[in-house]
Amino acid sequence: MNFDQLKNEWNKEEANGLIVSENILKIKEAHTPIDNIRKKMKSEFFTQILSLIVLAFIPRIFNFSPEMKPIFIAFYAMASGFTAYYFFKFYLIYKNSYNMTIDTRKNLLWFYYEMKLNIELYKALTYMLGLIALAGFIAYIFINKGAPINVDAKKLTFVIVLVCFSSIFLIGLATELWTRYYYGKDLKKVKDIIDQLDDE
Repeated sequence: MNFDQLKNEWNKEEANGLIVSENILKIKEAHTPIDNIRKKMKSEFFTQILSLIVLAFIPRIFNFSPEMKPIFIAFYAMASGFTAYYFFKFYLIYKNSYNMTIDTRKNLLWFYYEMKLNIELYKALTYMLGLIALAGFIAYIFINKGAPINVDAKKLTFVIVLVCFSSIFLIGLATELWTRYYYGKDLKKVKDIIDQLDDE
């Protein structure tokens, strides 16, 4: 082997070492947005638990009638069941994100796609809870306040349908904006780092 070949091999090894070092720096850079996401997940978990506890006192706060209380309990049980399922999934990704070592592109990809799935589950949960709340509110109006006697049935149906569609639209819009604001920025940083890394 002549001197030029030896020099070329040496330069290749240095270049490979430089690429590995840059990749390690990029992976370390991913720790910050992932840590931010974990903190936000923890904060949101406790906020939602507190919200469920506060919601349990609604019948007492609004002085529900004896007829309305069992209906509220049924709606509350449904909402709690859906939320418990979501919390379980939420907890698993949170726990597993600490068990994994964020030292490879593969693990960063796992975290990114698990969080994307978690956000979609969050949106679905919000829709379900919104519909349960809406149904509970309509039941409350009809049971506690009584159905309006002098209102035409067609007009009443139109108003209920309009309120339902408007509520679903507003819930969807609020959920989309909230997830983008709360998780979107950090998740985008993780994706940018993944895109910069070479395939393993």
